[in-house]
Amino acid sequence: MFDRYESGERAVLVHINFTQEGEWEDLSEFEMLVSSAGVSSLQVITGSRQSPHPKYFVGDGKAQEIASAVTANEADIVIFNHALSPAQERNLEQLCQCRVIDRTGLILDIFAQRARTHEGNLQVELAQLRHISTRLIRGWTHLERQKGGIGLRGPGETQLETDRRLLRDRIKAILRRLEKVSKQREQGRRSRNRKEIPTLSLVGYTNAGKSTLFNRITEADVYAADQLFATLDPTLRKIELADIGTAILADTVGFIRHLPHDLVAAFKATLQETQEADILLHVIDASDDRFRENIEAVNDVLAEIDADEVPTLLVMNKIDSLEHQTPRIERDDEGIPRTVWVSAMSGDGIDLLFEALTERLASEMVEHHLQIPPEYQGRIRSLFFQMNCIKQEEYDPEGNLLITVRMQKIDWSRLEKREEADLADFIVT
Repeated sequence: MFDRYESGERAVLVHINFTQEGEWEDLSEFEMLVSSAGVSSLQVITGSRQSPHPKYFVGDGKAQEIASAVTANEADIVIFNHALSPAQERNLEQLCQCRVIDRTGLILDIFAQRARTHEGNLQVELAQLRHISTRLIRGWTHLERQKGGIGLRGPGETQLETDRRLLRDRIKAILRRLEKVSKQREQGRRSRNRKEIPTLSLVGYTNAGKSTLFNRITEADVYAADQLFATLDPTLRKIELADIGTAILADTVGFIRHLPHDLVAAFKATLQETQEADILLHVIDASDDRFRENIEAVNDVLAEIDADEVPTLLVMNKIDSLEHQTPRIERDDEGIPRTVWVSAMSGDGIDLLFEALTERLASEMVEHHLQIPPEYQGRIRSLFFQMNCIKQEEYDPEGNLLITVRMQKIDWSRLEKREEADLADFIVT
């Protein structure tokens, strides 16, 4: 589809420090991303600016420095640790005479390499197509090229219009297939709800040790490596918790600062496991000096996917890399476990994690006695039956339904938000 330079494995990296807080990125993390993509870094060019330049993102002098570095190192590609506009990418490519990609393009490339399942491949392709659709214009230096020849003359479509139409058609086809995947996942979640099986979802910054912890807890064999975005495809396994019974543990994709919106949208079906979880296990690399910033980045993404209200248990991982840190449970003022310090690699503190999960799941249950008038009985009773949470029910002489239900707090909150009637008005003591 594109008339463009061939991409390569030898890169010049560009990292600019901005005084604006929102533009800030981390150089060491950028180098890890490049390494995870399998690209060789030939030179890192850094600089400082107040704000991005509209033409080259960097100033004219820095742009010339980048072009000279490409020539001197015989680089195949220039990678920016920032989001570039299509015009900036096009201008830099013309100057450097090689391909230029930004942070979003780099992350998309890593995701494309890591996806293993059919669903994962569809999600990555969707994100890539959405990203490419804004950059189609740079793929052609002859934007008015039209089909010609006998029987094909006339206004027709320009090549650019054809490409845009093909992209739109492909995006629609992928969305239809992902909708089927989403319905299949929804059926699985409904089945677990009917059986009252709680779901726990691992979330956290990329490379925090989620998959290693997942393998330790479930004795599974999920791919785990010391690299960014080692896990893309969600994996679900059953675990047994004392006094609770069976629970489902889900391992999900790692988050990162300024995670591209196209990726968040594309991975909606996968991230729904996080939205619908009873408890989030927020895994944190305690050995990372900037773990607090990583926590904020994860919380930002959770807010973006409407999962910020799901109860969360912090798991401080990799204590084997720290001195004077021992496995322990930290509790809040009410005695509820909030943080567990563990080492997924050595297994230290895993028993405490199970203990904390058992306590949290037990404390997250609510029981309500409701008196429901006849006009609301059909729908509300049907919902309770779908959730398999009815303990007892009977009718009073006035025809009101007297029903006792027991469910997770988060499920009750979701019902209250979803129903037009105020369920709290039906609660009787």
